[in-house]
Amino acid sequence: QVQLVESGGGLVQAGGSLRLSCAASGRTFSNDAMGWFRQAPGKEREFVATISWNGGSTYYADSVKGRFIISRDNAKNTVSLQMNSLKPEDTAVYFCAHSSRSIVTVDARQYDVWGQGTQVTVSS
Repeated sequence: QVQLVESGGGLVQAGGSLRLSCAASGRTFSNDAMGWFRQAPGKEREFVATISWNGGSTYYADSVKGRFIISRDNAKNTVSLQMNSLKPEDTAVYFCAHSSRSIVTVDARQYDVWGQGTQVTVSS
């Protein structure tokens, strides 16, 4: 019954910013890694960023490195993705996901709980 709910998506112009939030309910994920993935039309789900909730380690896809920042608030069971300098190629449905592992992972197969996704559209 663990549930992840994303919010914060929308339509922005290139160069703009959005902040996505993922709220977890059902149980806490204090020692578990969390990740953000995205899926554009006609493409497979793509890793974006991940964060370990026990140590604060982060890892980013090269395509978003330097532009996106992943963070978490364990007390609120939330993880966020600050997206800056957005590009049209960032357009996708963004999913947050939970992993039972305590370290970061980029493999979608290692995530066991997924949110419904939130649409991010970046116009040129």
